[in-house]
Amino acid sequence: MKKIILASVLVFAGLACQAQEKEVTVVITTNRGTIKAKLYNETPKHRDNFIKIANEGWYNGSPFHRVIKEFMIQGGQNADGRMDPGYKVDAEFNSKLFHKKGALCAARQGDNVNPKKASSGSQFYIVQGKVYDDATLDMMEERTGHSYSVKQRQTYKTIGGTPFLDGEYTVFGEVIEGLDVVDKIAAVKTGYMDVPVEPVTITSVKIEK
Repeated sequence: MKKIILASVLVFAGLACQAQEKEVTVVITTNRGTIKAKLYNETPKHRDNFIKIANEGWYNGSPFHRVIKEFMIQGGQNADGRMDPGYKVDAEFNSKLFHKKGALCAARQGDNVNPKKASSGSQFYIVQGKVYDDATLDMMEERTGHSYSVKQRQTYKTIGGTPFLDGEYTVFGEVIEGLDVVDKIAAVKTGYMDVPVEPVTITSVKIEK
């Protein structure tokens, strides 16, 4: 009987562990197409905060208000114009999570007023970036003091990204469907302060279990 009970406990614990490891998927619907991303469990504060404000409808009707081709597309302000909900999220840097193309990352205020690099409560960006060669990556390592792994180098040389942001902004997810939509948004015409001339609007952000 004890062996049966023990086996049942182990099976339950294994299932619970699998449930905890399952990554949450979010669906970002825009007027230019749909982007699907997963949220990393390695950044639980950012994951849980994004789920919270998405479920509250914060992003519904809000714009991608800053778009720079070969760099990133940024959103996160509320539809009524509020830039963030008035709080920050502690930085969650992880050397395994980096700014490859499609990375979902948290925007933040500059180091001069935010030395701990805490993230905005709602502002996020999705990396488009570009491809870099070894010589440029070497230069970035020397300039920033941040080293790139073999995997990161290979990714930056093939898929691309924004390697100079690693260790500066929290990466908390990545696009798994809709990179073509990211490219489409990044290519729109922009005006003053990199604001799209024709609005790029987030219709909704839905959490998939």
